[in-house]
This record gives sequence, C-alpha cells and structure tokens, in this order.
Amino acid sequence: MKQFLAVIFSLAAIFSTSAAESRIKDLADIEGVRENMLIGYGLVVGLDGTGDRIRNTPFTRESLISMLERMGVNVRSENLDTDNIAAVMVTANLPAFATQGTRVDVSVSALGDAESLRGGVLLVTPLHGADGEVYAIAQGPVAVSGFAARGAAASITRGVPTNGRISNGGVVEREIIYEIASRENIKLALRNPDFTTAQRIANQINKKFSDGTAIVGDPGTVHVVRPQSYAGDMVALITDIETLRVKPDHAAKVVIDEASGVIVMGDDVRVSTVAIAQGSLTVSISETPQVSQPSPFSERGRTVVVPRTTAGVDEAPAQLQLVKEGVRLSDLVDGLNALGVPPRDMIAILQAIKAAGALQADIEVM
Repeated sequence: MKQFLAVIFSLAAIFSTSAAESRIKDLADIEGVRENMLIGYGLVVGLDGTGDRIRNTPFTRESLISMLERMGVNVRSENLDTDNIAAVMVTANLPAFATQGTRVDVSVSALGDAESLRGGVLLVTPLHGADGEVYAIAQGPVAVSGFAARGAAASITRGVPTNGRISNGGVVEREIIYEIASRENIKLALRNPDFTTAQRIANQINKKFSDGTAIVGDPGTVHVVRPQSYAGDMVALITDIETLRVKPDHAAKVVIDEASGVIVMGDDVRVSTVAIAQGSLTVSISETPQVSQPSPFSERGRTVVVPRTTAGVDEAPAQLQLVKEGVRLSDLVDGLNALGVPPRDMIAILQAIKAAGALQADIEVM
C-alpha cells in the first residue's frame, strides 16, 4: 500500500511539473508562417422566397443583371421581382504554404435584407487578398445551422439563418511563395510578450544547440540563427525547437468582465494585509390593495379600491474579514467567498482593494 501511494505521489509530482511547462510551439509563432485572410462578393441562388427584395437592394439587382449578361441574357430593361437570390460576402483563411488545388472552408454572410440562406447555393466567387489579387475561388451549397419560421401573428428564430458555411467550398488558385528551408535565421514571435519568457526560450534553445543560437530582441521576439549542424535544413531546426519545453511567465493580472460578472485571476496575484467589510441594503415595497364595498341596498355607496402599501428595510450586518499579506490566489478566493458576496460585488471589492494599493496585480476591465 505504501509503495502504491508513493507511485501515485510521484506521478502527481511529475504531472504537476510537466503541466507547468509548455512547448515553444504553443508559446510562439514562426515569422512568416501565418494565414492570410481572403474576402469576396457573390450571389446565393435557389432560396425559397427568403432572399433579398430586389426593389430594396439595388446592389443585388445590378449583380443579378451583370451575371445574366455575362451568360448572354439581357434583362436590363425588364422589371425584375424575385426573392430567391441574395447578395453575400464570402470570407476564408488561406493557410500557410497552401498549394494550388488545396480545399479551404468558406463562410457566407448575407449583405442585404435576406431572411435566410438555408437551401441556397453560392455561385462562383473570386476571393481576394489584401493586395487585390485572386487567391481562391468559392462555390457550393450553403450549410446553415440557424432557422427562422413565421406565422400570421408570431415568429421564431434560432441561431443566425443569414450566416452559413461551405465545408471545403474554396479552391486555392494562387500560392504564396515563402522559402523557409534555405533561410539562415528566423524569428520567434511570442503570443504573449514577456521578458522572462523570451529569455527562458532563448536559454533553452542555447542549451539544446549552442550558445549564440538564440538571442532575445525584445519581449515579443527571439532571434534564432541556424547552427552549422543544420546547414540548409531550417525545417529540421524548427521541428526540434518547437518540441522544447519552457515554463512561461506572465504579469499578475485580474481580468474583469463587468457585463457578465466574470472574474479571472492569475496564480501570481498577491495582496497586502487588508480588512474587508461588505454589507447589503434591501428595500422592499409590497402593494396589497383591498376592495371596499358599500352596505347592502345602499343607494349612494359604491365599490372602491383602497390602496395598502407595506414598506420595509433590511440591512445585512457587515463583518470585517482580514486578508493577510502575501496570500496566494487560493487564500484570496477563500477570503472573498467567506464574505458570501456574489461575483458583481467581488468586482467592486477587488477594485477597492486595488484603489487602496493592497492588490499587487493589474486589473483589466473587458
């Protein structure tokens, strides 16, 4: 039994140590290895009367006329009145190193007054990059998760029926050339810039390879020079670097979302000795009107409503809770929970502790 417990505690210690460390792959990105955003304008057809109203959306009308003219159909002088077509914006992300013919997912969003894109088909739509060049072509049936139903006197909507997605609906037509295998150096861009984390990454890389391989440029950048042992093979060097484990560091911070009452505190949050008291004042007012009726067979009496109001004040007693200096996050949470206050009151308490100079952390309000 003792041996079994010893093994369990050993595994727990190993798990705790490894959980505190993260791969460099999860802490930093390689400069130049990123996605590119694409956007396009197109038409969705085949809608069951839930498309744009042509008379209210001139851009849909002009797009429809232009599309038909390219196919040899002249309807510019006709009075078009259809609600089975919708103008949409199409977006997609072009993955790094995507080659011609690679399939990508695309998102479709209604641009006009269409009610739903369910059952529609996106026509051929060029997707442009920030430089105006076409990098992909999108087309296919639109899958919509939301729905809308309407009756004579009521309607119901679930989700967003004017947004849809086409799985593998885009085809890459143009590649973005980026040579990385023959590079002499690269940059690691930290996702959460921090001096300590950047230095730890550089130290770990230098320990693995040789001193001078990695140099910290700033809190968000680590410069890596390719060693002689990896001549002409930067990809292999990146592979070995990404698997190295580093314990990241970050500044103590308390993140508050006042709209939803969410509080997130880091493990490094500390407080100085401070006493906290929190009380609540409740004012209750109840109305119990009564009906006063005249006596039977009364000639001048009438029935009236007599108002009756009851008011009361309930103030909960406030007790001082002592939070000692240097306590960790768990002790701080226990101290706040001992007050029995809801999250929104905790937000006010944390802000008051910060104003008193007793909270050694930054408060970020979302």
